[in-house]
Amino acid sequence: MSPTEPGPDPARRWRVLRRLAPLGLLLGALVLVYAMGWHHSLSIETLVENNAAIDAFIAAHWVAAVLSFIAIYAVSVILAVPTGAVVAVIGGFLFGTLVGGAASMLGSTIGATTVFLIARSAFGEKLLRRVGVRAESFAAAFRADAFYYVMFLRLMPVPSWLTNFTAALCAVRLPIFVAATALGRTPGSFILALFGAGLDSMIASQETVYRACLAAGEPDCRIDFDPANVVTPTLVAALVGLGLLALLPVLARRLLWRRAELRKGTSPGTGPYQGRGAPFGS
Repeated sequence: MSPTEPGPDPARRWRVLRRLAPLGLLLGALVLVYAMGWHHSLSIETLVENNAAIDAFIAAHWVAAVLSFIAIYAVSVILAVPTGAVVAVIGGFLFGTLVGGAASMLGSTIGATTVFLIARSAFGEKLLRRVGVRAESFAAAFRADAFYYVMFLRLMPVPSWLTNFTAALCAVRLPIFVAATALGRTPGSFILALFGAGLDSMIASQETVYRACLAAGEPDCRIDFDPANVVTPTLVAALVGLGLLALLPVLARRLLWRRAELRKGTSPGTGPYQGRGAPFGS
């Protein structure tokens, strides 16, 4: 660099660092959690081992217990811990169907929104502009009906982080993201909480054997609980069906738009979606 050539702008470097810092902290925390094995703590076994203390805390501090559960669920979503179904079942077991389902929905929504904001701050539309025109066109189409697309993805069996990052990269507005996420998470949260509310007999039947296994010093003592018994193919099919219903307004609008364009004698792609992205597939 010559003496007269200006160096990197310190203010610009600081802005970039400040924008990327939350993402760096998130990735660091994620690596730490998995390296230390802390993600295994969210389990039915942990519930059984600490059942008496948890029950006492809930009885003495019910509101604080519900808020703590919401926070734990949110953190598990933020750190991509793959135990969402188990935690939602535990919520139903501890607080009942209504409160447990609502707490699971809130925790899931708060966690997803946090990841969305971190990703939008770190990348947002800046990355799309570098990728190219097709990516920007996809983002515009996604934004045009963002509420329905986000709700569809929430109901489908896809990873939460995929929806969070897709919405962030497409610059979906925060209120739309939060509302669609909350609504899309509601059916699954309450169904899992309903299952958890009736979990007492299953845990009671295995608790004695489990504690005896621990007392014997066995290395792999488990409660026989498989999330697949809750998230059955029938439940998945029902949620997928709801997801497809969420897309009906998008498909109806696209059909009406195409008909209007054909009546006017114009080609699809030059009509009312032009300024905000044409519908997918147009």
